[in-house]
Amino acid sequence: MQNSTEKHLHIVSFDVPWPANYGGVIDVFYKVKALSAKGIRIHLHAFEYGREEATALNEYCASVKYYKRDLSKKNLFTNLPYIVSSRNSADLIENLLKDQHPILLEGLHTCLLMNDLRFSGRNIIVRTHNIEHEYYHHLAQVETDIFKKYYYHNEAKKLKRFENVLQRASHIVAISKKDERYFASHYEHVTFIPAFHPHRAVKSLVGRGDYVLYHGNLSVAENKTAVRFLVEEVFSQLNIPFFIAGLNPPPALVKLVEAYPHIRLFANPTDEELLHLIYHAHINVSLTFQATGLKLKLLNTLYNGRFCLVNDKMLSGSALDELCILANDASSFKMQIKKLMKRSFSKSEIERRRKKLEILYHNGQNVDLLIELIG
Repeated sequence: MQNSTEKHLHIVSFDVPWPANYGGVIDVFYKVKALSAKGIRIHLHAFEYGREEATALNEYCASVKYYKRDLSKKNLFTNLPYIVSSRNSADLIENLLKDQHPILLEGLHTCLLMNDLRFSGRNIIVRTHNIEHEYYHHLAQVETDIFKKYYYHNEAKKLKRFENVLQRASHIVAISKKDERYFASHYEHVTFIPAFHPHRAVKSLVGRGDYVLYHGNLSVAENKTAVRFLVEEVFSQLNIPFFIAGLNPPPALVKLVEAYPHIRLFANPTDEELLHLIYHAHINVSLTFQATGLKLKLLNTLYNGRFCLVNDKMLSGSALDELCILANDASSFKMQIKKLMKRSFSKSEIERRRKKLEILYHNGQNVDLLIELIG
């Protein structure tokens, strides 16, 4: 018999949130873990497309159900965004209608069910991972393949139209301050709760390292652009060791790096190898040309690395400006790198970082805010 004092919550995830090895699923997995630690009985519903069913999730969830995402091309030719129409599941609807527990929808991707009148009056919370139409508009701008470019443009238009479904949400939980401002200007009941993450304490080392590090998934177009900029515009003119670490570097990037003896590429490092590189770098450099969502690798470097050098788009509503050094063009990156290489990373820097991160990015405090919304 069900205990009446127990709190139950359905979470609908756009992907299987294990292993927690990329931005969106990191937030989902560590949120599940934090809620479970507070005694919430979680009923997880995950769309599956390429990531296997994960027994690790059973440790934190009262139940886990999987639904095949429908990746067929027919979903491209509807009025709905493809990321939404491909996650349309009658089985999911049926399972969610068996009780009246609150529902947490992860991303606009999973929001189709709010068009179903049977969910009227249900406590439905939406975690927005991005301003999706802005994200897809940017993808369209940087894409060179004409068919992909058309797809991204089309998806951006459909996402902007579909976003109105958020009017039916009981609460919208934004992942960044920038996103909070946007959603609060269009909808009611918007709350900022930062990304959930694996970090518990600042582990940065005092003193000096002797290289600068960039890390990221090197098969992603945005990261390839960032690396090319750093190699060609910045480090080609500096005699400072520059390490690049990440997944699946394309052959063109490998060839580019080979031209510079002071630049090294670490392809497909293990988690331990990457952490070692972050710890021992003197500067962790991060930049993006797209101010969307929260870049979780920024948190990784702030918890584990020394100096953090970023451009303003990387900060994008993270409220972490005071913990980073800013550069927005090649000349300011070169200037800041030369200055920082002469400085030692101090205990006072670590303490300032610890205080700020404990206030804003403490999973335990942030999960309490979410539990209040669950009711």
